[in-house]
Amino acid sequence: MSEQIIRWGILATGGMAAAFTEDLLREPGAQVAAVGSRSEAAARQFAQRYGIPQAYGSWHELAADPEVDVVYVATPHANHVAAATACLEAGKPVLCEKPFALSGHQARLLTELATEQGLFLMEAMWTYVHPLVRRVVELVADGAIGEIRALHAHFGGRVTVPPEHRLWDPATGGGALLDLGTYPVSFAHLLLGAPESVAAHARLSPQGVDEQTGILLGHSGGAMAVLSCSLLADDERRAVVYGTAGRIEIPADFYNPSALVLHRDGHEPQTYTAPPQRGNGYGHQAREVMRCLRSGLTESPLVPLAGTLAVMDTLDAVRARIGVRYPGE
Repeated sequence: MSEQIIRWGILATGGMAAAFTEDLLREPGAQVAAVGSRSEAAARQFAQRYGIPQAYGSWHELAADPEVDVVYVATPHANHVAAATACLEAGKPVLCEKPFALSGHQARLLTELATEQGLFLMEAMWTYVHPLVRRVVELVADGAIGEIRALHAHFGGRVTVPPEHRLWDPATGGGALLDLGTYPVSFAHLLLGAPESVAAHARLSPQGVDEQTGILLGHSGGAMAVLSCSLLADDERRAVVYGTAGRIEIPADFYNPSALVLHRDGHEPQTYTAPPQRGNGYGHQAREVMRCLRSGLTESPLVPLAGTLAVMDTLDAVRARIGVRYPGE
């Protein structure tokens, strides 16, 4: 692997693949070497659109390309495990879109395979590598707001898609929880760790997936996280972290923030702003992956696999509380 250039393969050709590729093309030290899809026509069209030298009509062909150093998996999440497995078995490091899998069991299969192969694997949780979110972590660690007592985070968006869309299909991991809820749950895990208790309530669709879900996580020391996700209504997509000596407010969108406000007891509010965003905002995670690969790491310290597994376990617990099951479970 070149010390300077990391050659990327893009697995899938949908909207996420396009957004990430557009950002990769702006990143120094990154090269988009190939794209793979189960449709050769789709892969060729994508390659032509972005000037990618190689296009493949199968995941396995992409994974076998010796000119690819790492693969970004951007399929719908029901296919994450199969796609990432194909890459890992072919000896390729993987950046896999969120949610990492449909369940904690599936996620463990991936992490165990990566460990056996000695390969880098990371969930594409861009929030964890965002500079302002990292600043929140630093402020909390430095005691800027004292001890956390509560955390609120919400992500809702009104969708208008037909009943046959993947968002309503249990077989594809449909519902609000995995598409949107993974963000507030991951944010709570980042600052509070895994919860000791999980409570949840949801409105389910006729197909049996959650249209909206409210979550209450109980943490050691009495801290709590109040979270929600919805496909029925827009919300402010904001987060607030409450401590014994102040609070941190993150306006929309908390998972990709442009600013945060620190309120400390006895002090004027202090606003922190993010550097101007380049492109679609996925460059931070691309740089983290490339940094790790150049350093010979098999996982990112900012997006550790243990943390990803813990989030999946919490999502499983939420699904158990609200009665959402996927085929085969």
